[in-house]
Amino acid sequence: MAVSKRLAPLTLAAVALALTLTGVIYAATDSNPSAIPKDPLVLNGYPPKSADFQIKVSAGQAYSLSANVDVNFRKNTVQAQLLIPVLFSAAAVDLRLVHGNLYVGSPNLSSIFGASWVSTPVKSPSLFGLSLELTKPDISLISGFNHQAVTKSGYLTTYRYQRDNVILGTTSKSPIKMPAIATVDISITVGSQGELSAATVSESSKSSTLTLDLNVLSYNQPVHVAAPAANEVKPVKSSSLLKLLNETPLKSLLSTKNLRNLGKIQLN
Repeated sequence: MAVSKRLAPLTLAAVALALTLTGVIYAATDSNPSAIPKDPLVLNGYPPKSADFQIKVSAGQAYSLSANVDVNFRKNTVQAQLLIPVLFSAAAVDLRLVHGNLYVGSPNLSSIFGASWVSTPVKSPSLFGLSLELTKPDISLISGFNHQAVTKSGYLTTYRYQRDNVILGTTSKSPIKMPAIATVDISITVGSQGELSAATVSESSKSSTLTLDLNVLSYNQPVHVAAPAANEVKPVKSSSLLKLLNETPLKSLLSTKNLRNLGKIQLN
């Protein structure tokens, strides 16, 4: 019994020592010792197979267009849903780029063409180059800005650039009022391995502001883009869509009047 009483403290001491050593070893090998949230967008140096973006274009409080864009870099396909302001609501437009054809879908199209989609052939660019830029954008190539700053927050690093009195090219047919001379602000946020996480471009003057925001929601998630069923699609010439976009403010693009004008343009 006396031996057992002497062994008990030694046993407890050995257990305590083992637990302490285990904790030290774990802390030394823990990949996230300071409990900083881990980067969900890491690419390990490989170009992403796919990406999911959220894009927003705004001009002050007067105008705001948003889009969710999914890209499959391997198959060179894109799908997007745009929310376009129309009066006091937002109209949804679906876009798909598949096999060299651009498909535009909207419920309003059905009453005009008898089909809920129109399509036109387009020269589809290779998206692989874009995937390389997303993997690790070369920040050092950005130049010509008077003010530069770098900030860090957790695993994110944000590079900010600003230049005043920049002369911008603009057109009177643009659906969004753009400043002619503006201050340009650019910010690019990258993750722990340099992969693009977010970007913002802003052009502002005393009378107007135009901002483009891009956020990466995910990389390498499954993206399947298919062309709409053939019986739901009405082919149109690309010149017809370009003419409509050039002559019609974007915010009224989906009005019945403008869709009827599109219907009068030559169809294939």
